[in-house]
Amino acid sequence: TYLGSQAIKRRETVGPQIGAELRRRTTQATVWALMGMLIYIGIRFKFAYGVSAILTLAHDVLITLGIFSLTNREINLPVIAAILTIVGYSLNDTIVIFDRVRDNLKILRKMKFEDLLNTSINQTLSRTFITSGTTLLTVLILFLFGGEVINDFAFTMLIGVVIGTYSSVYMSCSILYLWKIFFKPKKG
Repeated sequence: TYLGSQAIKRRETVGPQIGAELRRRTTQATVWALMGMLIYIGIRFKFAYGVSAILTLAHDVLITLGIFSLTNREINLPVIAAILTIVGYSLNDTIVIFDRVRDNLKILRKMKFEDLLNTSINQTLSRTFITSGTTLLTVLILFLFGGEVINDFAFTMLIGVVIGTYSSVYMSCSILYLWKIFFKPKKG
């Protein structure tokens, strides 16, 4: 096929059967990755931290995909790559906060747990916002000026950075606090 002076030499499409296989394998890989993260964080910190991180990541992915689907965009490989990038980005942010919580548990032993969580978040807040802000600016420039090929990736990243930052700051420690309340060892 010729388009003026340009010629299309090859066109590739992914059929429904291949798409279903890709979706199945992506789901399996995600589940295995989440299990691995849960085990790693459970060993490195505590099991409650792992559960909190996984729930936070699930929130990030579901909200990002929900907003993405509301805009009637097609989920393709760059979007899947963006979602995996968001998972890593959000997990890193959450781990930074959890690391500060763990350090503060050693230093501020007499502080109430909810105050310790709040202090830990406040201590990492400037780092979180500076990192998120610079990433957001970069992705916004990609979205506005990157062209059609990278637009879906950049759009997904825009959503993911905002949601990931929000969940790391506001949800991860809240889930940790609720875990401590619901699974508090009973004295008796």
